[in-house]
Amino acid sequence: MDRYDRLLGGMLVSLLLGVVVGLLPAVAFHQGMLGGSLLATGFFWQAVFRNPPVPASDRRMAGVAVAWHLGLFAYLVTVW
Repeated sequence: MDRYDRLLGGMLVSLLLGVVVGLLPAVAFHQGMLGGSLLATGFFWQAVFRNPPVPASDRRMAGVAVAWHLGLFAYLVTVW
């Protein structure tokens, strides 16, 4: 298993953990998802910006970063 596979797995586990926490009666579902999304964003930043698999000048990297953050922002706007 490659380093990036572990980071993708960490992102998946973070989001699933957010779902599980959101199912607890003491935590609202959107709050659990917010926590999981923020944790997954840490893995995302590690994979894309700290040690990118492609040169930093690649436009695809910027596109992926923008898409991830727009999706997270859209989720936050719709549930809040």
